Amino acid sequence: MSIVNNIINIVLSSRRRQIDYFRRNPAEVQYNQLQRLLKCGANTIFGAEREMTKIDSIEKFQNSVDIVDYDTYANYIERAKDGEQNVLWNSNVKFFAKSSGTTGAKSKYIPVTNEGLKDSHMQGPRDVLAFFAHNYPKSNLFSGKTLTLGGSRQITKEGAGILTGDLSAILIENTPKWAQLRRVPSVEVALISDFERKIDAIIKETISQDVRSFAGVPSWNLVMMNKILEHTGKKNILEIWPNMELFIHGGMNFKPYKQQYESILPSHNMKYMDTYNASEGFFAIGDQPGMDDMLLMLDYNTFYEFLPMGSLGDKTKAIPLEGVKCGVNYAMIITSSNGLWRYMIGDTVMFTSLVPHRIKITGRTKHFINAFGEEVVVESAESAIHTACLKTGAEVSEFSVAPIYMDGKSKGAHEWVVEFRTEPSSRDEFVELLDKALQGLNSDYEAKRVKNTTLLKPKLSVVQRGTFINWMASKNKLGGQNKVPRLYNDRTYVEQLLVM
Repeated sequence: MSIVNNIINIVLSSRRRQIDYFRRNPAEVQYNQLQRLLKCGANTIFGAEREMTKIDSIEKFQNSVDIVDYDTYANYIERAKDGEQNVLWNSNVKFFAKSSGTTGAKSKYIPVTNEGLKDSHMQGPRDVLAFFAHNYPKSNLFSGKTLTLGGSRQITKEGAGILTGDLSAILIENTPKWAQLRRVPSVEVALISDFERKIDAIIKETISQDVRSFAGVPSWNLVMMNKILEHTGKKNILEIWPNMELFIHGGMNFKPYKQQYESILPSHNMKYMDTYNASEGFFAIGDQPGMDDMLLMLDYNTFYEFLPMGSLGDKTKAIPLEGVKCGVNYAMIITSSNGLWRYMIGDTVMFTSLVPHRIKITGRTKHFINAFGEEVVVESAESAIHTACLKTGAEVSEFSVAPIYMDGKSKGAHEWVVEFRTEPSSRDEFVELLDKALQGLNSDYEAKRVKNTTLLKPKLSVVQRGTFINWMASKNKLGGQNKVPRLYNDRTYVEQLLVM
């Protein structure tokens, strides 16, 4: 065991015992989380309106507080953002994470409280280190630096002492000095608003440093890594950073990108850790080496509920953790110390294990295709395209899918707009494999495809390199947590991409 790892394991041993406790006692820990949250919420305007002092059970909580999304919650958030105190949380809310989601133009402002920072946003990265040090005791990772590629919205003062910006900028603002010494680039470079100028500055500042890990969204990090290779003329990243060992990724499914990362990081020593972190909080960590599911973190001052996607229109069907089942697609609802009460964050998850509770992110509540009763979710689309890539030698930079609606006597289909980094050996074979893989993953899609009953074979529309990044740039959504919409139930985004 390396000396640094040994020290980290000793320091974090008590934390691992806490994690082991919630693994064994999930219902008890979650109930206690809710009680602590209600105690704080009772001293707020939101809590007083719902008589939180009288709530002493999960059932009463669900009957007293409605499930909300951002639009139905925005009035309270705006009041807090205007400087009004004790609206959603019983301490001063100074920071708001500014986000417009995956595609929307309207900005959202998610409160980030001091408790939310400490209990969730900052605790998540500490637990990532705890898991890694325990899983890889011989690693020398901590002797080098971590390269982080965050968002581009700097901290801005918006009156009444309120500060807004990307979550990454808020985290940099609150990162301890000892941790700042272990990360690159500098704060000044990390907060450059122009994405391409930021990448150029990162390259100049970091290629001579001992970078051993990097963190962020897979798609934007891949853009950065390819820019670094182009700048240096090297064949792979290990020629620049020979001690590179870990990529901590989140924000989207890693599977479609893994093959490309393995190409530019050709090392058996390379590890990948998935995380589920968002503007609303830090929720799950890939604690098991080699697995693609994540441990749901139950003691981050967050109370979880889950609404089956088949009952999305009936919010009374939401259930606490002890009621979930494996293999069901759920919309995730959180109550947290960021002042979010029964807030539907827009992500969908599926449990892969109940002892302990492990999840996979399957998509977004608004990002699916069900134009013909096929109920295709993002996870299935990403798995299918991954299979087609493996069997045809293709590499996909980005893709988006939309329905082709029935017109007169013609049947429907799905149009896949794909930007290839490496073309498949045969486009026709790629479509065949994609179609078969999706049928194998989704019985509803398979039923619609039998003898072309309702759906015809997918249509593949290949766009030029750079199309997706130019489209994102046109929407001012380069870098950070911004994501290309994989699936959409109408043709809005696909038509825009085809025009590009």
